[in-house]
Amino acid sequence: MGITESGTPTGGAPGTGSGSGSVNGSGARAEAVVGAAVRARPRGGPVGGPAARPVRYRSPALPADVLDGWRALAAADPAGSWFTTPEWALSWWETLGAQQGTGEVTVWREADGRVCAVVPLLRTRRRLHPRAPMAVPCLTVLGSGPGAADHCGFSAAPERRAEVADWLRRRGRRATLLLTDLDPEQAGLLPPGAVATGRTPCPRTDLTAGPDALGSRQFRADLRRYGRKLAAAGITFRWVAPAVGDGELAERTELLHTVLRLHRQRRAALGLPTTFDAARAPLHLRLIERAAATGRGEGPAFLVAERAGEAVGVLYGFQWRDTFAYYQIGWDQAWAPLRLGTAVIAEAVRAAAGQGLATFDFLRGTEPYKYRFDAVDREDVSWLVPHGLSGALLGLKYRAKAARRS
Repeated sequence: MGITESGTPTGGAPGTGSGSGSVNGSGARAEAVVGAAVRARPRGGPVGGPAARPVRYRSPALPADVLDGWRALAAADPAGSWFTTPEWALSWWETLGAQQGTGEVTVWREADGRVCAVVPLLRTRRRLHPRAPMAVPCLTVLGSGPGAADHCGFSAAPERRAEVADWLRRRGRRATLLLTDLDPEQAGLLPPGAVATGRTPCPRTDLTAGPDALGSRQFRADLRRYGRKLAAAGITFRWVAPAVGDGELAERTELLHTVLRLHRQRRAALGLPTTFDAARAPLHLRLIERAAATGRGEGPAFLVAERAGEAVGVLYGFQWRDTFAYYQIGWDQAWAPLRLGTAVIAEAVRAAAGQGLATFDFLRGTEPYKYRFDAVDREDVSWLVPHGLSGALLGLKYRAKAARRS
């Protein structure tokens, strides 16, 4: 149950569907308050007629129909990504976000009750410099920041985008909006005065022609040679699809701990730090649980390299819609002479194509190896909508960063 602007309760009991992440029949309910102090209506009115007043939920325990509607909106958006789903945003809120600030999810419905827009936000503070204690208040996208989400954003039906943009404009009059790593198609939702503060290349490979068409002739020959040598050494590869139901959680949980361990060991061998460590484990364990509970066969998936029943390499990412997003990798440094790391990535590309997926998304970073798989950049964009002193200080911070880069 939520509370509308007029103070009257909205209808509908919280959902209890399996895997919805919703509240249950124990009497717990999602706390909701009015989504905006002023009713959000763009000038001239939205194309589809007025939607119900937005309802703001202050708990990750959302009603089942809200979760289903949110998933449907994200899936219908050509620019949607795994990082715009409720599974990512709410898992992040329950784990990393608990120490980051105050979360909220604002939901719009049509007159018939259908969810037509969802805006997840986090009220937080951002440091002006990593070594300076001063931090300023702002609103960010719930699920962005720590955890390295790419292609972030909001979910809205096409006929409601103007209404959501107007609502964000009103929010921007009262608080600074710092919206990082948004998919470029999200620009149409931003209020006037939004300033781009940075661009992040995210290479992605088109799989529609098949994995054997990727890369140069020499690169394909190299991959075949690596594969033969690894096979002769007894290494095999297998794809582990997203879990469907509780019965498949144990193996995925074990694989997550394995990739964390192998990744940490390899980074240590190279003398390099990492943020993909034990502190991030609760987020990814919750992702596995939430995704499995939906029964949709989406979410965390793995490519595993094994020898004599022991994992020597694991690649971890997210299968969603027609895309696999490669998030992180770990492998035994002892197999570096046989190019195990490259082989694991190549096998993941092949497995994704074998699943009928159209895109292998390498996510952020311009490491040269990605382009050997014919990856092409798509740039996420970070935006600042400044308000008051916090907006002025954050604007100064990003202008200084831009000046240093130039």
